[in-house]
Amino acid sequence: MLLCLTANHRNASLDILERLSVGAPSATRALVHDEIFVSGAVVLATCNRFEAYLDIDEPLTGGEAVAVESVVEAMAEASGVPADHLRASVAVHQGADAAAHLFAVTSGLESVVVGEDEISGQVRRALDAARAEGMTSSELERLFQKATHTSRGVRNRTQLRGAHRSLVRLALELASSRIADWAEARVVVVGTGRYAGRTVDALRARGAADIHVFSPSGRAEAFAAKHGLVPVTDFRAAAAAADVVITCTADAVVHAEAFTPGHRVLVIDLGLPRNVDPEVGRVEGVELLDLETIRLHAPLAEFNAHADARAIVGDAATEFHADRAAGP
Repeated sequence: MLLCLTANHRNASLDILERLSVGAPSATRALVHDEIFVSGAVVLATCNRFEAYLDIDEPLTGGEAVAVESVVEAMAEASGVPADHLRASVAVHQGADAAAHLFAVTSGLESVVVGEDEISGQVRRALDAARAEGMTSSELERLFQKATHTSRGVRNRTQLRGAHRSLVRLALELASSRIADWAEARVVVVGTGRYAGRTVDALRARGAADIHVFSPSGRAEAFAAKHGLVPVTDFRAAAAAADVVITCTADAVVHAEAFTPGHRVLVIDLGLPRNVDPEVGRVEGVELLDLETIRLHAPLAEFNAHADARAIVGDAATEFHADRAAGP
C-alpha cells in the first residue's frame, strides 16, 4: 500500500518544517531498514514541504494506522518535535489519494506559487537520492515516474506552460516594493548551488547587474566565473556595502553581528533550514524577508491553477490506480 505523510506550508509552521528537514530523513531511512512492513521510502524535502512516501505491507488489520504511528513517532524523535504536535501538522494520504497528491505536487499545483518551476526537479532528485541509498521499491519507482510524466503533461497542455513561476521570483516581486531600481542595486548572493544559480537568473531578469557571491564553503570563485559575478571572501564587508542580501545555501547561518547597524539592507532568506538568524531582523536598518513572510504575502490569486491541470492530475491518478489494481 502506498502511504504519504506530508507537512507543508498549508498545515505546518516553518519551525516544524525546518526541524523535519534536518532530522526526519534519517528516521525514514531507519524505518526502511528496521521495519518489516516498510518496503521502500522516498523523502521529499523543500523549503515549503516535507513529505515521506512509503510503500508498506499490511501485516495485520489496521496496518495503515500502525505504519502512520511508527513513522510519526520516528520523525518526532529524530526532529525534536513533540509527537502530538507532529500529528497535528501532518496530513496522511493513502493509495490513489497518495498518487494524486504526488502528481499535483510534482506539477506545481500544491506550491506557494502555483505552477512553480523548481518542484518537478526536486521530486526527481528525491527519487535519485532514495535510489542511491537503496530505499526505493518497484511500486515507488512506478509512482514517481508517473508523477514526472504527469508534470510534463501539465506543462505541455495547460496555461502553466512557460509561466516560469518560482518562489525566488515571488520573493523578488515582493522585494521590488523596497528596491527602487534593481539595475542600481548591489546584491550579495550567499550560496553556490543549483538554487543560487536560479536566483542569479531571476535577479538578472529583474535587471540586476551588480551581483556578488559569497560561499561559506569556499566555492565563490568557481561559481562567480561560471555566472559572470564578483566573488567575495569577506561577508561582513560585502553586506555593509550591499542593498540586498539573498541567502540560499545549506552551509551556514548568518547571524546579527555580520550586519552593520544603521546600514539599510534587505535580507531575503530562501533557505530551509533557515540561513538567517531571526535576530538579524532586529538590527537597525535591516529588513528581513524570510519564507514565513513570503508565503503569508504570496499573491495566490494571481497563480490559480488552470482547471485543465487538475483534470490531468486526476486522470493520471485514476489511471495509475487502475494499472496497479490490474497487477503486473
